[in-house]
Parts: sequence; structure tokens; C-alpha cells
Amino acid sequence: MIAPRPTLILVYNARGGLLNGLRDAVHKLLSPATYPCSLCALTYSAVSMRGAWRQFLDSLGMPVMFLYRDEFERDLDRSGVGLPAILLGGDGPEPHVLLSGDALRSLPDLPALIAATRERLAAATP
Repeated sequence: MIAPRPTLILVYNARGGLLNGLRDAVHKLLSPATYPCSLCALTYSAVSMRGAWRQFLDSLGMPVMFLYRDEFERDLDRSGVGLPAILLGGDGPEPHVLLSGDALRSLPDLPALIAATRERLAAATP
């Protein structure tokens, strides 16, 4: 039997779709303090993923899944998971939380997010 491969799951506290993406970009630009997705704010500019985040994800050597709130609720919902969140899936029937919404909101910048993600992954994977 082959064990499932660990997968990093990034769940954004935003709804998917082009129109929602445009609304989010405008919201981030006009009122960043009230934008509800700290994961989006840390990892994306107004329209694209930050290069340092992309390089970090590419360096992990593991699959990465990107989900919006509506996709997560439909496909992987676990009661009690505050969004945004970074989860690790593939090592059990349900993914477990690496970084909660509260933890993500407390991070000051992208280097802190990368360091925290790296640290949690090291503790969670053999």
C-alpha cells in the first residue's frame, strides 16, 4: 500500500471567481486594514502571487492545493477551522491545521509567514 503524499493546503478567506477576485483586489487597495484574508494580503499583491512566496512553495517539493472559502466549505470543511488557514493533508482522513487564522493574522510580513510555515512543516512531517 502506498501512503498518501503530504499536501500543503492553502485556504483563503475569500470567495472564488473572477468577479469576487476583482472585488477583493479593490478592497485590498482601498481598505487593507479591513480586508478579511490575511493569507491573501501576505502572499498576493493586488493581482498576482508574490515571487518570494511562489519560490518558497516551489522549493517544498510537495503538492500545494489552493482553495477559496466556498471550495473549502464544499470539499474539505472541518468544523471549527477559522479561515484563512494553512493545512497539511494526506497523512490522515482529514487535513490538520498548520497555521490557523489567528496565527496568520499575527504575522507581520511574508518572511515571517515563510518562517512559520517552514517551522510547522518540519514539526509535522518526518
